Amino acid sequence: MQLLPFLTTAHALFLDFDGTLTEMAPRPEAVRISAGLVPTLAALSTHLDGALAIVTGRRETDIDHFLDPLVLPLASEHGSQYRLADGSRPAVVPPDLAPVLQAATQLAVQHAGLLVEPKRASVALHYRLAPHLEDLCRSTLLAAMQHVHGVELMDGKFVLEVKPRGVHKGQAITDFMTLPPFAGRIPVFAGDDVTDESGFAAVTALGGWGIKVGEGPTLAQHRCMTPAALRGWLSAARTSWERAR
Repeated sequence: MQLLPFLTTAHALFLDFDGTLTEMAPRPEAVRISAGLVPTLAALSTHLDGALAIVTGRRETDIDHFLDPLVLPLASEHGSQYRLADGSRPAVVPPDLAPVLQAATQLAVQHAGLLVEPKRASVALHYRLAPHLEDLCRSTLLAAMQHVHGVELMDGKFVLEVKPRGVHKGQAITDFMTLPPFAGRIPVFAGDDVTDESGFAAVTALGGWGIKVGEGPTLAQHRCMTPAALRGWLSAARTSWERAR
């Protein structure tokens, strides 16, 4: 595993959010944005001529809330929804997840510590505050999925998510790299979770490289141990580019 290399203005930068740009929180809404993160992202986006995108499992509205007033290109809900210069559009037709949402909600009512997060094209069931319920959460969602076509169950850090089959961050990055201002650049993706491995595979196939934030096996070529370390790397790139102007 190599140390973090120097980021250049020839790169296209793709960044996960939770656990990558920010520390994980007990509940999704409890995430705190580090001082200086938004100005750093804004400056990097300018230096990269707009070739900086957030690639996340979060909803579009969540990211815009946390990064306000910054509005960046975005692949939200693991690539179910895209936002580029021409506006937001669904990457897939959202399935009817009513049976899944109902089952997850009923389970959360019965067991303290579970949190249901309905999204445009998926349903996430968080069990960070009740890790002993992982198997029950999984069996409940798998049973509900029998009533929905074209979906799959995805594992994350203390979260299970029912999403459209075949949708993943790697496909989102691949799609973005065919469009301006990303096309023709060297892609770089930073992420922390197993849900980010498809992104690492995609950037590698496109001649770029990935950064794994934290421990665990990975396809990424580089690693840093904490979101704070990644933010420091981004800040250093910003400082270097501004001094060179």
